[in-house]
Amino acid sequence: MVERMVPDELWELFQRVVPPAPSRPQGGGRRRYGDREVLAAIIFVATTGCTWRQLPPVFGPSGPTAHRRFTEWSAARVWAKLHRLILDELGSRGDLDWSRCAIDSVNMRALKGELTGPNPVDRGKKGSKIHLITERTGLPLSIGISGANLHDSQALQPLVRGIPPIRSRRGPRRRRPAKLHADKGYDYDHLRRWLRKRGIRPRIARKGTEASTRLGRHRWTIERTMSWLGGCRRLHRRYERKAEHFLAFTAIACSLICYRRLTK
Repeated sequence: MVERMVPDELWELFQRVVPPAPSRPQGGGRRRYGDREVLAAIIFVATTGCTWRQLPPVFGPSGPTAHRRFTEWSAARVWAKLHRLILDELGSRGDLDWSRCAIDSVNMRALKGELTGPNPVDRGKKGSKIHLITERTGLPLSIGISGANLHDSQALQPLVRGIPPIRSRRGPRRRRPAKLHADKGYDYDHLRRWLRKRGIRPRIARKGTEASTRLGRHRWTIERTMSWLGGCRRLHRRYERKAEHFLAFTAIACSLICYRRLTK
């Protein structure tokens, strides 16, 4: 079960970003479960959407043990590092297409926690929003979370800045796409000027002048990526009180999406 949830290739990548286990100079204490078993348990929780207490004993560590390690690794930004490492591997193989990128967001209901707000499309109920930038084929490059009441346009600049410098097959690392596609929620002149100053050509639908289907032939990939995120059932509804934990599950989902492309 552990090997199925965490294949050898993924385990080798994870070992490059996970911090070493803390030492016990005084000795004693309980035996620390292996990182691979705990990682498999965390991925199981992320993909199935079960609670930590429902974690099957087949993995070894209990739910509270896996949750403590998840908290420890989230504080060390392990999931963001894993996502970036997989992107580097894809970039070095030439599997990232920077000619067109797309930005969008998706809402989900939140039961509690930081970075939540009244959802304008869900009768004002509390919710959170995932913001995402993908490259041309739909691989996620930059992610962020906010309250459901944050306007999409306010997330564009932080997301573009959040694209990490990623390796290329030839030449220096790259972090700027040639074009950025967006829907009418991002239709603001100051955003277009900001993108042009960074050497990015904005392809943003205009309110009242461009049909929504005109740019759809380029933006459908990010809609597909949103459905891929749905494969991580822990993201269907937010249960995490802390924003960094919800962002961690989002980074795990994006890492798994990129890893599947890496192993094709």
